[in-house]
Amino acid sequence: MSNTLTRSDLAQAVHLEVGLSRNESSQLVEDVLEKMTDCFVKGENVKLSSFGTFSVRSKSERIGRNPKTGIEARITPRRVLSFHPSISLRQRVNK
Repeated sequence: MSNTLTRSDLAQAVHLEVGLSRNESSQLVEDVLEKMTDCFVKGENVKLSSFGTFSVRSKSERIGRNPKTGIEARITPRRVLSFHPSISLRQRVNK
């Protein structure tokens, strides 16, 4: 068994748990991921109860340094996705 959960694994779980066909399960997973992606593009947060919150943050331009050479370089402004797990997820992971 792999240590990575894939879209296919999620679709298979939906198929087994909910009883939808494999195609319907796969489409459902794709639709959920597409909806989440659309929210991220718009800069919206995605909160999944008892799981956590995904949020988009804007990082401003800054000066960074290459740790090997010590040469300074400009890091362009960008948006990054962050995840904050819920308390119940943290407790479950740390058991």
